[in-house]
Amino acid sequence: MTAAAVTPHFLATAAAIDILSVGGSAVDAAIGADAVLGVVAPETCGIGGDLFALVHVPGQEKPDALNSSGRAGSNVSSQTLREQGHRTMPTMDAASVTVPGCVDGWHALAARHGRLSWSERLAPALRYAESGFPVSTELADSLAARFDRLRSEAVGQHLLPGGRPPTAGESIMRPDLAETLRAVAQGDRDEFYLGPPGAAISHAVGGLITEDDLSQCQAEWVAPLGLSVFGLDGWTIPPNSQGYLTLAAASVYESWRNFDDDEIDRWHLAIESYRSQAADRDLVLADPDYAPLSGEELLSPGRLSPPRHVGRRQDFRRSPRSTGGTAFLCVLADDGEGVSFIQSNFMGLGTSIGAGSAGFLLHNRGAGFSLEPGHPNELAPGKRPLHTLAPSLWTKGGALHTLLGTRGADYQPQLLLQMAIRMFVEGDSPAEAQTYPRWVIDDLVDGSVRVEQNTPPEIAAGLQSRGHEVEIVEGVQRGWGPVSVIRSEDTVEAAADPRVRTAAAETL
Repeated sequence: MTAAAVTPHFLATAAAIDILSVGGSAVDAAIGADAVLGVVAPETCGIGGDLFALVHVPGQEKPDALNSSGRAGSNVSSQTLREQGHRTMPTMDAASVTVPGCVDGWHALAARHGRLSWSERLAPALRYAESGFPVSTELADSLAARFDRLRSEAVGQHLLPGGRPPTAGESIMRPDLAETLRAVAQGDRDEFYLGPPGAAISHAVGGLITEDDLSQCQAEWVAPLGLSVFGLDGWTIPPNSQGYLTLAAASVYESWRNFDDDEIDRWHLAIESYRSQAADRDLVLADPDYAPLSGEELLSPGRLSPPRHVGRRQDFRRSPRSTGGTAFLCVLADDGEGVSFIQSNFMGLGTSIGAGSAGFLLHNRGAGFSLEPGHPNELAPGKRPLHTLAPSLWTKGGALHTLLGTRGADYQPQLLLQMAIRMFVEGDSPAEAQTYPRWVIDDLVDGSVRVEQNTPPEIAAGLQSRGHEVEIVEGVQRGWGPVSVIRSEDTVEAAADPRVRTAAAETL
């Protein structure tokens, strides 16, 4: 079997292929690629963020599912934030930092599916951190946008060489992060969480996260959430992930679609399928210990059977909230093991709060909490927030079929639904599906739909006639991806998203 890797950055893709070529597992390659992304693309992910993964093991009916999203610190308080005048969670604030789950996730994955040593997995990331790497346009733009916040942080010493945002193509090094990665490579999870990096995290957030919080492992193997749709078995991470929306919307679309629907109807039905399921997300999605519905209940037949309305846009009551900085990557090894892997700082560079001299930024995943008293997703110590990360893995008869995911926060299930329809219903190759025009919804209430500039005019007009407020967005939409996809059916096909210049796919 052909091995393959697709990531948002060519250096990470090359690292994954190099690790596979020396006998590493798909998980070894994914960890190595993720570590590289944390060095060269901190506007997407890093060890200050969270991680979810789905791992297909040949001969195993269901994938292994890992939820390594962190919990809120012991000293956070929704009441305190309300008293400070906040009505919603602050985003660039220590209170929005949950315990980073990434390194715990790495260790859990490696313990179950790894073959190589930590020094072998992290060698490419260490090389770029110590010797330098070219700054991408996306990173340059992100650092410039957050310059005022970053320049007072220790991490800014190397991200902002000479006290200024670097330009695209300029080479920078991250020796402080290299030292932290070396500690991770030489020790167990406690080397990170209970060593100097953990102390730096606690100090950076003013003690809202304690040593005891950091001593608790954030990684948890969970039962994957699955649904049969489009002739395949689709799998994702159960709540607190919003992954259920991809499967739910796909199921509604499948039940609504008729073979005599024209292309305008198919666009309309896809949009309405997503809207019908996303309408109450913020009411029902939370830490499963607090949520009113389980993942299985969110995919129950009653919820997946709304009436079919081809003619007009329907009235749904919820507004998606945010786009985000995330990295999805997928790796297929020649032994058939495949991993759908997503890791994130949430909003670009996260909070832009640095973990002291440890060289990494802290995410703001806690911004996913609610401050509404009594809400199932209300901020509370030890609780996981509503999480936008939504990787997917698709099997057929127990065999791996497709690894599929994207960044994009609230856009993730929207983009994955569209890719699934193009590949699994319309018969597109992964590469063809990547180039097909996309739509996104920012607000479920006002009926607005944004579409890419290459959307055929008759489709835009047809959606408008069905009640959608259509906005054609000019330029390349980097935030509507990058989707990464590997399909392993008769042959292996890997496709990167052309919307993001650094994204790359390679086979071995």
